[in-house]
Amino acid sequence: MKISLEEEPASPSARLMQAQGFNLYILAIMGFTKAIDVNAFKQGLEQTLLKHPRFSSVLVVKDKKHNMSWKKTKVDIDNHVFYPELDSKIESSDQFIEDYASYLSTSSMDMTKPLWEVHLLNVQTSDANSIAIFKFHHSIGDGVSLISILMACSKKTSDPQSLPSIPIKKQEVLRDGVSLGKSMKKIFFSIWLIIIIIFNTLIDLVLFMVTIIFMKDTHTSIRGPRGVELSPKRFVHRVVSLDDIKLVKTAMNVSINDVVLGVTQAGLSHYLNNRYIEELKEKGVGIVKNINYLPKRSCLRAALVFNLRPTATIQDLAEMMETESKGMWGNLFGIGLLPFNIKLQNDPLNYIREAKVAMDRKKRSLQPKCVFVMMKLLINLFGIKFTAAITRSVFYNTTLTFSNVVGPKEEITLFGHPMCYLAPSAYGIPHALTIHCQSYANKLIFALAVDENVIPNPHQLCDDLENSLNNIKNIVMEKGLADQSQFAENV
Repeated sequence: MKISLEEEPASPSARLMQAQGFNLYILAIMGFTKAIDVNAFKQGLEQTLLKHPRFSSVLVVKDKKHNMSWKKTKVDIDNHVFYPELDSKIESSDQFIEDYASYLSTSSMDMTKPLWEVHLLNVQTSDANSIAIFKFHHSIGDGVSLISILMACSKKTSDPQSLPSIPIKKQEVLRDGVSLGKSMKKIFFSIWLIIIIIFNTLIDLVLFMVTIIFMKDTHTSIRGPRGVELSPKRFVHRVVSLDDIKLVKTAMNVSINDVVLGVTQAGLSHYLNNRYIEELKEKGVGIVKNINYLPKRSCLRAALVFNLRPTATIQDLAEMMETESKGMWGNLFGIGLLPFNIKLQNDPLNYIREAKVAMDRKKRSLQPKCVFVMMKLLINLFGIKFTAAITRSVFYNTTLTFSNVVGPKEEITLFGHPMCYLAPSAYGIPHALTIHCQSYANKLIFALAVDENVIPNPHQLCDDLENSLNNIKNIVMEKGLADQSQFAENV
């Protein structure tokens, strides 16, 4: 196989994303506070996004073994930016945007041009005065890469000359003068931690292999059938207060991820309980209010997406586009299996506590990294079709996909358009439900992609997620776990 100097071999992950039955796309819906200036938006894309090689290259199939390469090409911006003329005050505008995005999930992309497009819709909705819908093929990069580079194209709304910033985890600083006793404790603790990580990794890998072969989740009303990846998806979202989540985080001494996962499990528990009640009513069974109708024993797991690389800073990505280099790019994520504890808790704070226990254990496992390496090895040894079949088995035998990406700490402006929310999601995944959580300034967005044949009322699920967060926050306040001054700051 010969590759010209203008071509770059596609990574195994990019090739996998193009496999039949595992053709994945990312759809990012952005709301703006003012009408979109189409010419300004196109000019901004040309000066930023098109400088990145992935957005100015086509994916070329080289041979029958599904080997591919990225080939540089000339980009005609008009073939990627679509702006239908619409009535800005169209009736049922929220429904229109949902229908428009759902329609996008039914169409494939033209492989003769770079695999991205953007739809500019000057329509007022309940959340924004205009909408932009970005559609990318997943072979270009993962969610962390794409969201980060979009941020690198933007500026702070409060300071139009500055790039936005993202939260950075604080690292522990080693200090001099540590006593011998403390040093020995750290050594023993490190050895014990290594043993725990090895043990957890082995257990998780065994469960992952068993899931590929035969272990399936319990059938519930949110688990899709085989072939669900081919059906159209409806994209809905709900904007909640990130300050409320931080309030619960501080009061319970957990992480933001723990709170988000706990709220998600609480919302799904209430949603599923109501679905079971509806099914019983249809059968003529008498219903008693405030009773748990969920199965006592059930297995419901999420395919949890883990980012496997240190996230590049916004400044690094901006410099990368200026120099037209690749930088850290691609699909560098692993899949872990996370059991969801679906039940009605007497104390809703238990959802947060149990989520923390589950996430702490997952942090002490290398299974997602091992799976990433294993998939690359399978592609090299057995090819794309075999590896795609293995990967689909994991999704077919679980219930939903769950992921989250950290966004900018402050509000941003994209090509002169102040953004009020960002709701990214994905489709082509063999699940009827994908939940993505995206932080943006002082907001958190629950973005859902659902198969309406399986989940006909996704807005009810959004309601349950929002109500669960409010309920948990109120209980934190009632129990006095958060002081009033902090609550006042977060309102």
